[in-house]
Amino acid sequence: MMQNMPAGKFSILIADDDADDREMLKAAFEESNIGHNIKFVENGEELLRYLKRKGSYADDLRHPLPQIILLDLNMPKKDGREALKEIKTDNYLKRIPVIVLTTSQEEKDVKKSYELGVNSFIIKPVTFRKLVEFTQTLWKYWFEFVELPNLHT
Repeated sequence: MMQNMPAGKFSILIADDDADDREMLKAAFEESNIGHNIKFVENGEELLRYLKRKGSYADDLRHPLPQIILLDLNMPKKDGREALKEIKTDNYLKRIPVIVLTTSQEEKDVKKSYELGVNSFIIKPVTFRKLVEFTQTLWKYWFEFVELPNLHT
């Protein structure tokens, strides 16, 4: 089972342009004692550079491919919808589960995200306590119950 993998093997990449949201997510993961490899990027362009190992993200040890991606929809440069479409049409990257984590409650965003291949659509919790609960549930589901693909084969 996945939970027997050595520490450090789990990696989550979070794409969110809001510095406060990034800090809250980081604190929530820390509060949940989830100290594995959690990385942040600030927009869709940076997300795709990271995933495609371009520029400063070429070092696999410093910037491992994530087992899951948390994706905000409303970001500058390339928004989450555009990034999601590009990820899910790439033969290699499409195997990485993508979870939309956004403030949008628009039905059209939910529908479009699933049409583009998102694995889950979650509205960002508004309190820190709920955010901690989210990180714990996310971790338990994706890293204890789900069998994720090995991206290195």
